[in-house]
Amino acid sequence: MILTNARLPHGSLADVEIADGLIVATHAPGAAAQAGERVDLAGKLLLPAFVDGHIHLDKTHWGAPRLSHVEGRSVRERIAAERVQRRRVALPIEARASALVRTLIANGTTRARSHVDIDNDVGLANLEAVLKVREAYRDWIDIQLVAFPQSGVVTEDGAPDLMAAALRAGADLVGGLDPAGFDGDVKGQLDIVFGLAERFGKGIDIHLHDGGETGVAELCDIAERTIAAGMQGRVAVSHAFALGTVTPRLFEETADRLARAEVSIMTSCPPSAPVPPVGALRERGVTVFAGSDNIRDCWSPYGNGDMLDRAAIIAERHEMFTDRELEDAFALATREADKALGDPRRGLHVGAVGDLVALEAASIPDAVVDRPQRSLVLRAGRVAAERGVPSAELASIQGAGAPDALGPVEAKRG
Repeated sequence: MILTNARLPHGSLADVEIADGLIVATHAPGAAAQAGERVDLAGKLLLPAFVDGHIHLDKTHWGAPRLSHVEGRSVRERIAAERVQRRRVALPIEARASALVRTLIANGTTRARSHVDIDNDVGLANLEAVLKVREAYRDWIDIQLVAFPQSGVVTEDGAPDLMAAALRAGADLVGGLDPAGFDGDVKGQLDIVFGLAERFGKGIDIHLHDGGETGVAELCDIAERTIAAGMQGRVAVSHAFALGTVTPRLFEETADRLARAEVSIMTSCPPSAPVPPVGALRERGVTVFAGSDNIRDCWSPYGNGDMLDRAAIIAERHEMFTDRELEDAFALATREADKALGDPRRGLHVGAVGDLVALEAASIPDAVVDRPQRSLVLRAGRVAAERGVPSAELASIQGAGAPDALGPVEAKRG
């Protein structure tokens, strides 16, 4: 395939040649002589495809009738409410997750990390359902799965054994949740989490909502354990709200420890929580990446599976207004997320995977501000979606539940 008249991020036009799923050459417009399918982008901006670094495919209600939100004042109350409410969702997990995955792809995301609940209520059922979805869509999107012990690691009976079973079944990373605030046993939870990671050779991604000095102490503990285990670059902490609540000196000390340990920080920028300062973390060498987090589920009625929209939300929350800052926000959902998830092979350079997005914008800052519909989405050089609608080949997949269960955004655009 040759994408002709593509506008590159620095503004020039080029023809981009893709073969065997990789970018193999870029040419001046009209200079590519090779045979192959040609797609004229007519000056549309060509960008690397997006990465959603934190979603919950097993929780989403995407494609199902909306359930009224049940409020909870704490993480513990909300978890208890969800354990009841999740039984009321109309469609099976495979149908809902499949519909959301198709919407992610139509919005330009070709890589994602999903946390999947592992507890005594569901056992491995949620994981088994999402594994089926991952397999059905493996040619269209890379999905990493985290064994997420949302109901506790120490306090949930048998949780370590369930997590070990999840890792044997196909989960890629070990999860955790608020070692102090939920389990009340920092050492106990982290011993189990890091022990499982070392035993199975897996990475780690821990939910950390704990704030203040307690939260940063946990972050420092995680950083020290990461170095001790030789796991630099393979550990992430999601949310890390404490980094937005402590003194500048304590923040700097903690950020420096995270940078030395190469522990990445995921932010989704929820509206009501203190959030880690993106710019200050990046200045001190910490990898920060973006994720949608909850998309229309028991935790939140919001979310649309659009990482360009998420980049704009993060930019606005952090008052990232200059062109350079808007480009940084875009990087959280592309280059920096690829780095955090490992194997960062996406881009616009020769040798990069041909996972690309074309849209009507003059530049990356314009794309973040305007959030235009994706005109074209490519996965390894194959057309995955056009004008927000999955390709016929992608839409025809039958192996992940109800193939006609479109999400709200997808249905509206179609």
